[in-house]
Amino acid sequence: MATDAKHEIVGLLRFRHAIPADVESIVALVNAAYRGENLGGWTTEAHLVGVRRADAEIVEEILAAPDSVILLAEMGSSPAGCVQLTKRDSGAELGMLAVQPELQNRGIGRSIMGEAERICRNKLGAKEIRMHVLYMRSDIIAWYERLGYQRNGERAPFPYGDERVGVPQRADLEFAVLTKSLD
Repeated sequence: MATDAKHEIVGLLRFRHAIPADVESIVALVNAAYRGENLGGWTTEAHLVGVRRADAEIVEEILAAPDSVILLAEMGSSPAGCVQLTKRDSGAELGMLAVQPELQNRGIGRSIMGEAERICRNKLGAKEIRMHVLYMRSDIIAWYERLGYQRNGERAPFPYGDERVGVPQRADLEFAVLTKSLD
């Protein structure tokens, strides 16, 4: 897609904090991006983790947590993408970045990340952002690296046994920890 068309789409985005009435649409968005029927989408993890990425209980817990927010990107009245932000000491944790599969590769994810970083820096007072990415997803890690994130050498365990985040298809799943300084 031409760069001008990408800018037109990104220019249509409106950001807001999610509210409890958004739970169902967030669950649908996240599961479509991570585990949806569009298995050709570059963000799918269906070959690594089956079933769903999030359920209503998880999203409700995030929205109820005092230090967490889900940033929702909308085009008109439809959700185009989202990301979870959680305040952690002098930093922030980012998770559950999702873009509707049919809207991927149009700059929306990059725009969401930019807004998330702005909120983390200016509203949460974060000096650094951390995130967990499945370590075998080198394509996703490379995308984050192009946005300035770096692998810090840490690994974190996959939450085996918590089927609210999916059913593992492999026994060797773990996360790479990525960080970005906001100074």
